[in-house]
Amino acid sequence: MKTTREQLLEIYRLLLCFFGPQHWWPGETPFEIAIGAILTQNTSWSNVERAIANLRTAKLLDAGELHALDVEQLETLIRPAGYFRVKAKRLRNFTTWLCDRYDGDMQNLEAIATARLREELLAISGIGPETADSILLYALDRPIFVVDTYTARVMVRHGLIAPEGLDYHRLQDLFTSNLEPDVALFNEYHALLVMVGKDYCKPRPKCPACPLNPLPHRIDSERM
Repeated sequence: MKTTREQLLEIYRLLLCFFGPQHWWPGETPFEIAIGAILTQNTSWSNVERAIANLRTAKLLDAGELHALDVEQLETLIRPAGYFRVKAKRLRNFTTWLCDRYDGDMQNLEAIATARLREELLAISGIGPETADSILLYALDRPIFVVDTYTARVMVRHGLIAPEGLDYHRLQDLFTSNLEPDVALFNEYHALLVMVGKDYCKPRPKCPACPLNPLPHRIDSERM
């Protein structure tokens, strides 16, 4: 019988072979990646790209410049990302933290331990575990696994974790306790899980065409 580690790595290899490298997270600088992580909440990446393009055109992909911007102007620029008033507040909260504590420079975060940095990010209003971990992994190259609804669906259906009492920490621990703390692996694995969850392991699954179909799995009547 395969160990949990072996099962996780088998899933990873099948997905990588099928989808290829995903080159996540798109962004020219750590700050831009962090902004994208906040803007992508509850919307598609194509919408986020439009919002970031507006910020780039306005030369506002800088913590100090963005923090000094009038909130109404910020709302207008990020409107394509949806929930623009809420997200403008979250961006302002993030830039306030970054400017007040770290002089608006993402490089000043390099000396901060991952656990402490995660606590600080989670203390920012509007930033939850998935967003905080996305910033840590993709913008700051910290070996922390990002999980989401797609991850939960795939892992439950393939019997790697029970649905009862499932929460973010338990799901994240499935990966971090069974895999080496490898930034490149965690980066690619999360991106591949998003791809298979979005295209195949949907609430109404497309099992026959799914790259994970050869593996044992179970689809409960209750949709996830």
